Amino acid sequence: MPADWYADESFWSISYSFMFSEQAFETAIGQVEKIIELTGVRSGAVFDQCCGPGRHTVPLAKRGFKVTGVDRTGFLLEKARAYAEAEGVEVELVAEDMRRFVRPGAFDLALNLLTSFGYFDDPAENQTVLENVYRSLKPGGVFVLDTVGKEVLARIFQATGSDELEGAGLLVQRRKVIEGWRRIENEWLFIAEGEVRTRRLRHWLYSAQELRQLLAVAGFTEVEFFGNLDGAPYDSEASRMIAVARKV
Repeated sequence: MPADWYADESFWSISYSFMFSEQAFETAIGQVEKIIELTGVRSGAVFDQCCGPGRHTVPLAKRGFKVTGVDRTGFLLEKARAYAEAEGVEVELVAEDMRRFVRPGAFDLALNLLTSFGYFDDPAENQTVLENVYRSLKPGGVFVLDTVGKEVLARIFQATGSDELEGAGLLVQRRKVIEGWRRIENEWLFIAEGEVRTRRLRHWLYSAQELRQLLAVAGFTEVEFFGNLDGAPYDSEASRMIAVARKV
């Protein structure tokens, strides 16, 4: 399995229709409102780390925030640029790896959403991502990280699954937890018009306690966990793991 699967532009172009449907964009508008309520950040500058096609970048700009979206994938940034133009908003889009992008003391709010953390084989590089966020926040700034917590995955895990999207074909997923619940491997099979295209990906899994420790090493001393963006408890009913970390 290639260690840098996330750098394969074809992965994002093939998976785009499944990951970023029209419904996903509509859902993101409501998620922006929930993030504002959850963090209390109602104005200022936002760092959308791994912004993808701008699902949250653009709605934030429409709410009056000054938004910088950062992603390494040119295909996704072009989608974000087209979305911003269609909605008549200005956003800053930066083509850069999240291990390298740092803008010290520039942002009131930082976001890492849709399980966009834990991609790198070297744990030190994942730690660098969090440290870059901490350095990029102003004092009093807030970081929201959204992922599937280890506790949630243990409850809902299924080795196989499939999704069908009208006009895009069928996506079959084969999942395997590896290394004593440290990581997960996915094999994605895209089936359309008699053709099967396979892509493989792997990322780290974190419990709330493990992620809390990583955030503390990065510099965050105030961290809360929620089970969704509505602010529900992170408990046995949680659907996501939402970390809200504040830079004091």
